[in-house]
This record gives sequence, structure tokens and C-alpha cells, in this order.
Amino acid sequence: MPIDDEIIEKLLAGYEKPEDLLGEGGLFKQLKKALLERALDAELTHHLGYDKHDPAGRGSGNNRNGYSGKTVQTEDGPLDIEVPRDRNGTFEPVIVPKGQTRLDGLDDKIISMYARGMSVRDIQGHLQELYGIEVSPDLVSRVTDAVNEEVKEWQTRPLDPVYPVVFFDALRVKIRDDGLVKNKAVYVALAVTNSGEREVLGLWVEQTEGAKFWMRVMAELKNRGVQDVLIAVVDGLKGFPEAITAVFPQTIIQTCIVHMVRYSLDFCSWKDRKAVAARLRRVYQAETAELAADRLDEFDAEWGTRYSAIAQSWRRNWDKVVPFFAFAPEVRRIIYTTNAIESLNMTLRRAIKTRGSFPTDEAAVKLLFLALRNAGKGWRRSAREWRTALNQFAIMFGDRFQPSAR
Repeated sequence: MPIDDEIIEKLLAGYEKPEDLLGEGGLFKQLKKALLERALDAELTHHLGYDKHDPAGRGSGNNRNGYSGKTVQTEDGPLDIEVPRDRNGTFEPVIVPKGQTRLDGLDDKIISMYARGMSVRDIQGHLQELYGIEVSPDLVSRVTDAVNEEVKEWQTRPLDPVYPVVFFDALRVKIRDDGLVKNKAVYVALAVTNSGEREVLGLWVEQTEGAKFWMRVMAELKNRGVQDVLIAVVDGLKGFPEAITAVFPQTIIQTCIVHMVRYSLDFCSWKDRKAVAARLRRVYQAETAELAADRLDEFDAEWGTRYSAIAQSWRRNWDKVVPFFAFAPEVRRIIYTTNAIESLNMTLRRAIKTRGSFPTDEAAVKLLFLALRNAGKGWRRSAREWRTALNQFAIMFGDRFQPSAR
């Protein structure tokens, strides 16, 4: 409820500089202390059933028994408060429970810093420097470990029956395993929903990919409610085509064009990259698959002597390059312009780049989940762009695609 202006004027009497409000002995900390102690007194009154100094408390069997000092960590620094006691020891404060040494808000700050890739030591130093709060590594671990249950719920949550497009990609992360640091892959499935929103379906850690691993992932998606995936966009994941067609036999498998271009440019010298990328753009932006094949021949005639492996790699994967040519430009852009997953991967890499290695698979997934939670805000295509695309999906896939009413 709003605070009366007269009260504010009285509180600000004598205010001359910011420290009078925000400093160690400033008004904000004094108010927080006074309000907490007043609330604790009110809680004890409710617990005992009578007001302070009320004669009704005589012979009640329980009464007030002084105060005990307690220091709680807040986002403004440590705060010393006086907690009232009852003689029987049955009073259980709600606003600052027994055993709690920090107020709500501090945990959120720790989790937010952890999600941005800060190490435990960085978080300790940051809280000490900015807020004068001393936290132990064990406290940071306990706070972030509380997210594990949320991660499990997220990894097993029900999914939509149909996803028009799902991108499958991988990040390489160093994780300790049997006493050794191993370079493991964390696979990310980023879907476009029927309403045009983007949703990460899950994270999976695997040291080596293969058909068995992908069968497990596909079976998990199906068990969580997915009945159909219209288009799966991947980057040559070993064993993936066999696994997804075994579980979702009608799915179109599309090679990620961005990864194809990136792989091609790895063969080029720096001075040729811009020109080669421009010529490849003419291939995948062609109006038809036939015209794209002609332009690939033109590319090979121009650059094949110097970089013969590029055209060879495109031809080798041509059956998985051409599916998106069957769609109108609006749908093609969704498939080959992977800004969403590239932006997502950049966020995830930023979160893990400060870590030498993770102690367990779970620790890696926990950090990536928190980074995803931060990155997931505002993932939505423009209404006009998605409206055009969904009409194309409805024509191409008929009853398999049902646009969302949202």
C-alpha cells in the first residue's frame, strides 16, 4: 500500500547525501531492520495470543523471554536483528525462519551470477566487493543445487504433440568422469512451436553420439508427448537419421545450411572467405533445387581447382540439403537462418567459457539450464512472418500440422 507523504518527509528529514539513505548506517538498512523486528514481534504476539504487556498473558503457560541477536545476509549487506523468544521455545518465525541466515533476494542474485558463468570464487568476490557479504563456497553450492529439482522437472515436463521444426545441435564441454577430464557433447533440441515460439525441449550429455544414443533421445521425446516432428534440422549427427525415422517415420531431415557453409569456409584462406560465402549464398538461396544444383556446378567451375572439397561435401549431402527448396521463402528462412540456435549457443558458450571443467554431468546441465532460462525471454517470431509460414506448413503437411490458437 502507498506510504503517506508526511511519513516520507519525516523519514527524509536531515537527508543530505546518498550515504544517508544507502550507506552502512543509512535509512534503508535502518528501515529494513525496524520492519523485520516489528514483523517478528507481531508474529510472536500472534503465536502467544496476547499483546505485549497484556495482563491476559498471566498464567497462559507461555510468555515472552527476551531477544536473541542474529545476523542475516541481505542484498544490501549483513543486517543485525533482534529476534524475540518465547519461554517454551515453540515460536517458529516465518519472515526469518530459524536457521535461515539470508533473506530472499540474495539467493536470486547468486543464481543469476552463476547462470552468467561466474565461478564460485567470482561470486564470493562480487558479493564481498559490492555488498560486503561474505559467503562460503558451500553456501553457493547449496543455493545452486536447489535448482536441481527444477532441472529434473524441466527435463521431464510434458511436450506438445507436434513441432513444425526442431533444431538439434551440440556444445563441447569438459566434464570429469572416472577421475579424468573428458570432452563431452551436450546436445540441445530447440523447437519452433505451432504458435511460432521457440522452446528448448531438453539437454542430453553423451561422450560419443550414435544410433543408440539418439534412439534414447527420440524415445524420451515420444514418452513426453511428442507424436510428430515435421522437419528436423541437424548437422550430420551420427546415427540421427536412423533413430528419428524409426520413431518419427514421416520426419523430413534437413542438413543445417549454416553448418554446411561454416564447414565449407574452413577450407578457405581468410582472403577468399567472403567471396566463397557469397557464391554459396547463391546456391542455397536459389528459387528451386534444380537451379541450386546448376549454381553449385558454377561454383565448382570457379572455385573447384582451389577448393575441390567444398562442392564435394555439398554433393555428398545433397539429398539432405534440398528438402527445404520445397517450401516458400518464409519457411526456408526458419529452416536455414538459424539465428535462434546460434544466439542460443553463444549464450551457452558464454556461460561455460570461464569454467575449466565441470565435476559431473549434472553440474554442466544445471549451469546450461540456468543460462537457457535467462536466454529464453522474448523468443518469438514476428506475427506476420509466422502467419505466412504456418499457412505453408498447413498446405504441405495437411492434417499433421494444426496451427495453435494462441
